[in-house]
Amino acid sequence: MAKGEEQKPAGGDAEAKAKKKDGGAKPAKAGKSGKGGDAPKAAKAAVARSNEPARPPRLRKIYHESVVPAMIQRFSYKNRMQVPRMQKIVVNMGIGEAIGNSKLLDAAVEDMRQITGQQPVVTKAKKSIANFKLREGMPIGCRVTLRGAHMWEFYDRLVNVALPRIRDFRGVPTKSFDGRGNYTLGLKEQITFPEIDYDKIVQLLGMDITIVTTARTDEESRELLAQMNMPFRKS
Repeated sequence: MAKGEEQKPAGGDAEAKAKKKDGGAKPAKAGKSGKGGDAPKAAKAAVARSNEPARPPRLRKIYHESVVPAMIQRFSYKNRMQVPRMQKIVVNMGIGEAIGNSKLLDAAVEDMRQITGQQPVVTKAKKSIANFKLREGMPIGCRVTLRGAHMWEFYDRLVNVALPRIRDFRGVPTKSFDGRGNYTLGLKEQITFPEIDYDKIVQLLGMDITIVTTARTDEESRELLAQMNMPFRKS
């Protein structure tokens, strides 16, 4: 060995190779949670929370504090779980003129979105009818199903704001139950709701509103809706 050369420590080559091997190793792949597998679920939950009203519905509080005790006293239920409640509200618009005017359907969808605060689903024909120039699959209306807080708020606006705005209103009919505790009423004009601007509508459109409850009989359902300020017609 030359005088100017330094002696390498024993095992130096082995340590260098080990470091190179460790340094070149790729980091372990992250699992599903590292790849963002939970991100879509979190995003959906955030959207759902954003769609919920900031304050709890006023009518839901009235239902639990006033309506439930009154129903228990009226029908002698053994516990609170037997008291009927609203499950959902279905708002439906049938637009026959949409066969020859697609813009009318777009206007109906926008009006229903403003009324309900929820994006409607376009309904399509289930079969073809030659006399009406209707083919299977053609869009002929729109529908919205409301549940939870949106259901309570829509019902509140319906009975306390929209129905009293009808000219010469004398109450809703008491014979529109289906025998299973569900109630359906019809409105002739969408401008009954204050959310609709009369100057911007394309055409006056009617709608059907079905209130689905857990009541077993029409009598229980009628009493439930009456306790929640449904203005039934007095016979």
